[in-house]
Amino acid sequence: MMFFADPAISLSDKLLECVYILIGLITIYAGLKNLFDRENPSRFGTFVFWTSFGVVCAFGHWLPARVSGALVVLMILPAIFRRVNKGRQDAPAKEYTHSQFQKIGMKIFLPALTMGVFSLLFALFTDISALVGVALGVLLSVILLMCYSRDNKPVTFLKDSERLLSMMGPLCMLPQLLGALGGVFTAAGVGDIIGRLVSAVVPEGNVTVGIIVFAVGMALFTAIMGNAFGAITVMTIGVGAPCVLAYGADPVVVGMVALTCGYCGTLLTPMAANFNIVPVAVLDMKDRFGVIKKQAPVAVIMLAVQIVYMIVLH
Repeated sequence: MMFFADPAISLSDKLLECVYILIGLITIYAGLKNLFDRENPSRFGTFVFWTSFGVVCAFGHWLPARVSGALVVLMILPAIFRRVNKGRQDAPAKEYTHSQFQKIGMKIFLPALTMGVFSLLFALFTDISALVGVALGVLLSVILLMCYSRDNKPVTFLKDSERLLSMMGPLCMLPQLLGALGGVFTAAGVGDIIGRLVSAVVPEGNVTVGIIVFAVGMALFTAIMGNAFGAITVMTIGVGAPCVLAYGADPVVVGMVALTCGYCGTLLTPMAANFNIVPVAVLDMKDRFGVIKKQAPVAVIMLAVQIVYMIVLH
């Protein structure tokens, strides 16, 4: 409790820690539920994965770094050996969901909108993390859904949270791991290495060629990392700063458009699992790369447009 009573720690950090604790407890529940589910063919591996993840998420602030690291290593072992599976799922029948839709109609999108609105409000008008805003939006969404139907009890949301986690499996860890990978690449000096390689190809002072290399590199590096926010740090150090910004380009325009170029790479990679692989699992699609195949033409067109846009406005 010393953490929450410490006046030197901001309210945002304290509330954010509460969010992580809640997420961790839900994840631990997922591990315990699968441990006692005899229909799960890999219940022990699934238990180890979700429980280790939950303990680090909920209590990582107070755990020694080596303990957290050991738990992360332990967590990934069942995933590597494909011993993380979903057990018995209590999904609602199609007839029930259809009847609920007839009753609720388009109001079903209001809870999702609530989460987005609160995230923006917290990000724009407070000093508290937007993730806390999302959590508050989720709480209000739960209340709305309980008002929609008496069948929606607190335990319903707990079970559905576990069901969604089990459907995604280890893929749900990719955003966190890829975000950390961006920091590792930056600390390791990958951007400087890319800069030396690019400087041998891009003519000095040719901003147009620098922009093209920067934009295409953002898309490719994002496809490799699955995260445009991680890629832009590395690519800006290696290409953007020495080949574009150094010659007077507007950093606001270049930065925003470069991120959009990175998002084009997001549309093309399975590494962006939360966008391109999770929907496949949730919708039970037969083609694992079906989402990426549909997005590929749009991504290529968008990348070309963004390159022209950056050249014109830089």
